[in-house]
Amino acid sequence: MTPRTVRAWSWVHRWSSLICTVFALLLCLTGLPLVFHDELGPNPRLAEMPADLPPASVDAMIAQAMAARPGHVVPYLFFDRAKPIVKVPTAPSMTTDPAAFHYLVFDTRTGAALDVSQPNQGFMNVMLRLHLDLFAGVPGTLFLGGMGLLLVVAIVSGVVLYGPFTRRIAFGTVRHDGSRRLKWLDLHNLLGIVTLAWFGVVSLTGVINTLAAPIELAWQAGQLVEMAAQAEPAPAPAEGERAQGQRTSVDALLRNVRAAVPGMAITTVAFPGTPFSTASHVAIFLTGDTPITSRILKPALADATTGHVVAVRDMPWYATMLFMSQPLHFGDYGGLPLKIIWALFDVATIVVLISGLYLWWPGRGRAPGDAAARRDRAAAPELVEAGE
Repeated sequence: MTPRTVRAWSWVHRWSSLICTVFALLLCLTGLPLVFHDELGPNPRLAEMPADLPPASVDAMIAQAMAARPGHVVPYLFFDRAKPIVKVPTAPSMTTDPAAFHYLVFDTRTGAALDVSQPNQGFMNVMLRLHLDLFAGVPGTLFLGGMGLLLVVAIVSGVVLYGPFTRRIAFGTVRHDGSRRLKWLDLHNLLGIVTLAWFGVVSLTGVINTLAAPIELAWQAGQLVEMAAQAEPAPAPAEGERAQGQRTSVDALLRNVRAAVPGMAITTVAFPGTPFSTASHVAIFLTGDTPITSRILKPALADATTGHVVAVRDMPWYATMLFMSQPLHFGDYGGLPLKIIWALFDVATIVVLISGLYLWWPGRGRAPGDAAARRDRAAAPELVEAGE
């Protein structure tokens, strides 16, 4: 690689890194506790119960949640994949922003309400919102996606520059006979190449995750409409009726869905009037029971009046791509050991990012004839000189 080419790649690496580093640091710092979301988040205490205990009535849980918030409706049900609990949110309308939901959490075996803090409040919620959208909604999410793309450019350019670097010293060398800046340069390069695969995967899957809103809109405008067209719509509630009045029992509807799609677990129920259902249908989302299939949703649509299942589909490829990227991004598909590995890589990446800023900043204002600068350029001309 010619010196001119090295300088060009160094320019790309330096400025793509500098533009996105502060946001990448924010994502790494907020992502660290999110890796342990299950361990650090609300964790209700569940009593020991016989394994064959029949489930309690979901209709009764919904009635209790609505009685606790008069005038509100229940737009969704969220069943936990690993624990026998269901989150029942209430809101002023079926289209209320989920950030404003009030939740009651129930034990699905007994129907008892559990003493759990609100999932959309507290430290973990602040970390999640910063990580997802900087509290700025879809624009914030798309902005972070742009920063993620710049981060991918920085990673690729760093790999290109690592070739000339490794021709001068052996892999893993951290030189102690130069300046402090030269030691940090070696450590930056070493940790950068060690975390390369992980950092690349997490960055790419993070960018994919920022496309969740457009993917949801595409699914709503495409597959949801097609599924609803498979059956005659049930009559809409009369003017002034409550959103869940004159409809089939939710317990009966769930039994119908489990019979129609055996071997899968229900994770989310979207009632009529929400963005993920129609005015006449209930949308039910199911998952499998393996580490991979437990992350891929299969949508079913049921008539809200009769409870009859009218359509079951596999998600389109673009939605499956989103679902597959999420466990890879957070490393939560292999239990606590994998989460610990993800956290260690996260910490190493934080060091890479901070050391990159350190390497850039001391070079500002240092005289070209400075003795330390001359030693650094002599030891690592491919990277150090191009960065000053």
